[in-house]
Amino acid sequence: MKKYLSLAALLLSTPFALAANPAQDMGRAAHSFLKGLSAEQKAKAVFKFTDEERENWHFIPLDRKGLKLSELTPAQTHQAYALLASGLSQKGVLNASTIMGLEAVLAEMENDPVKRDTQKYYIAIFGEPSSKQKTGTWGWRFEGHHLSLNYTIINGNVVVTPAFFGTNPAVVRKGPLKGTRPLGRMEDQARTLMKSLKEAGKPVVLSDKAPRDILSSQDRVASKPESQGVQGADMNDEQKKLLLAVLREFSSNTRSEIARPAMAEVSGAVDKLQFAWAGGLNKGDPHYFRVTDQGEFMVEYANTQNGANHAHAVWRLFDGDFGRDVLKEHLEKDHPKSK
Repeated sequence: MKKYLSLAALLLSTPFALAANPAQDMGRAAHSFLKGLSAEQKAKAVFKFTDEERENWHFIPLDRKGLKLSELTPAQTHQAYALLASGLSQKGVLNASTIMGLEAVLAEMENDPVKRDTQKYYIAIFGEPSSKQKTGTWGWRFEGHHLSLNYTIINGNVVVTPAFFGTNPAVVRKGPLKGTRPLGRMEDQARTLMKSLKEAGKPVVLSDKAPRDILSSQDRVASKPESQGVQGADMNDEQKKLLLAVLREFSSNTRSEIARPAMAEVSGAVDKLQFAWAGGLNKGDPHYFRVTDQGEFMVEYANTQNGANHAHAVWRLFDGDFGRDVLKEHLEKDHPKSK
């Protein structure tokens, strides 16, 4: 448990000063991180931007490509967490540190410190980081069990999906971290909305049985789900507030300079959003829910495994994960088709 406490302290004492420009901050943090690496470490950490590894994302406990935290010196570790902090809000930093720290809880529960290791998280950088305001195309990833944060920077535009947060246990039931629920508020808000819609006779429940996990899984391209559930246009004002609160809870893990404009756009189109629920209706029942606008994005949440005490949450863009739509737009702009 001491590892977890020192990890949280390290994340909160990152030496990197943010300048309110996410693209520049990420570029500066990435440069600082790379500057402190040996040639051997850099060979593990850096890939071409076009390398297919950039879209090879996972959230299960496996060995990954990239540079592992356990391979870093204390000074390098500070720079690694400075890079992580450049993409997250303070709340996101705390959630990320908690999720990584729960590996120590699992190590004790399963007596497997090799598989469950708080240092088994990897950093990968794709392309040449740019700290200039509106130039440069590159990306980076911070990933390990239950945490996959993927950033693509295209001429100052920052794309932050796929973004995955998971937690096992979803609620810690004993020990020093008893009561810890990294994704608890998001689940509670969604359940409140679900109950309100059900009481109003709205067809919010798509199935009495929840799927085993998020339906988009670890697919590189997220498929649009079947249109199910209740649309924002059919909700009252309070229900719409709850719907947006679910999305805001997830997005608040991201830097506010990125999250606020995105949420402002989503809020303006709340009537087009759709909320669906599957599984049990009471706290502790296996359940699943999703929010989608059917055109651009989807947020999924599943808490079904380990006695409904193991939760996964993800934000996907159907056409824009890994910056695909922005990259396509820039490619077409730079190389227009001849008439």
